[in-house]
Amino acid sequence: MTDLLRTAFSGLDFPNPFILASAPPTRTAEMIKRAFEAGWGGAATKTIGLQGAVNVRPRFGFLKERNRIVGMTNFELISEKGLDHWVDELTDIKAAFPDRPLVASIMGSVEPADWEILARAVQSAGADAIELNVSCPHGMPEQHMGAFMGQDPELIKMATAAVAGVAEVPVWVKLTPNVTDIAAMSLAAKEGGADVIAAINTVAGLVAIDLDTFEPTPSVSQRGAYGGYSGRGVKPIALRAVSSIAATSGLPVSGCGGITIWEDAAEFMLAGAGTLQVCTAVMLNGYGIIDNLVSGLSSYLERKGFDTYGEAVGLSLPLIGEFSALDPSAGAYATVDPSLCNACGNCVPACADGGFQAISMNGETAVVDSETCDGCALCASVCRVSAIAMVRR
Repeated sequence: MTDLLRTAFSGLDFPNPFILASAPPTRTAEMIKRAFEAGWGGAATKTIGLQGAVNVRPRFGFLKERNRIVGMTNFELISEKGLDHWVDELTDIKAAFPDRPLVASIMGSVEPADWEILARAVQSAGADAIELNVSCPHGMPEQHMGAFMGQDPELIKMATAAVAGVAEVPVWVKLTPNVTDIAAMSLAAKEGGADVIAAINTVAGLVAIDLDTFEPTPSVSQRGAYGGYSGRGVKPIALRAVSSIAATSGLPVSGCGGITIWEDAAEFMLAGAGTLQVCTAVMLNGYGIIDNLVSGLSSYLERKGFDTYGEAVGLSLPLIGEFSALDPSAGAYATVDPSLCNACGNCVPACADGGFQAISMNGETAVVDSETCDGCALCASVCRVSAIAMVRR
């Protein structure tokens, strides 16, 4: 059944579409090899620069709900190790796993020569593809790198052209969501010669403030900074980016941003992602999550009658468009199934104070006034037992 997930993408053969994103889980060759042993389809290295970066400590902060992590932010910079170190690491990985796609993530400056040096070195060491990191939102922009470049279409085009001019392997460009129109940025990468767009990198944010000390989270000697927010909370932003890039650029898209469970992966697939990059879920749960991701997505494809993963990529794109294309006359109203309603009453104040005052309690069952109901679907969203359904008028 897992053969359903074998994926041809940008000329590379992936045993499954799940790729470790460029991040702490791909910090070393030893880590990447362990991930491949666990069953990951591919990996993008921690971003490689000409020199290694110096990180601060601590550099992770978390958004929690009832002590459960629902998102995280980070100040993590590019690899602490420089290009010479990574040449040996790439060689080591490819010797151990010659058939597993290995993507070298690189970051240069506004000088094209930096990108050319990095690209030549990593492909000589065996990288199967090169991913340009023009999207890191913290630390690196202050050095005129990362998202500093990814927010300027001319700089995106310059860096991409520099790499494409010397690359003999596919060129991937990883974009930042911290722009007004990410699809326009994908066109700049395409003009520069990109073969693939990867999206998204983290969203710039401030995850929390300690109410006792007044310090931002994370705090480095009582001071903080804006970091990159990731986790399932960024999935809506990432899905929008993936679908808009796929529809606008026509290039293959490697989707990332909030993929946590196989259902998330299926949504990215339908939105146009030819491969699926994962980071935060691995950081919180380990490489072993690949088993559930693979089995869940394989079972879904089989149930839906697909023979390959590729058949399902982008199927939802024709259904996503401009607001002006939506038909306001295609109305709906809410109905309540009395056999499912548990009389919790959550829907009543939601409709009364946030909707159209169309729901009331009749004994142990919520009742909808279909003439008053506007069909906004707020009540169906707050119902915890799925007793409310929307019916077309």
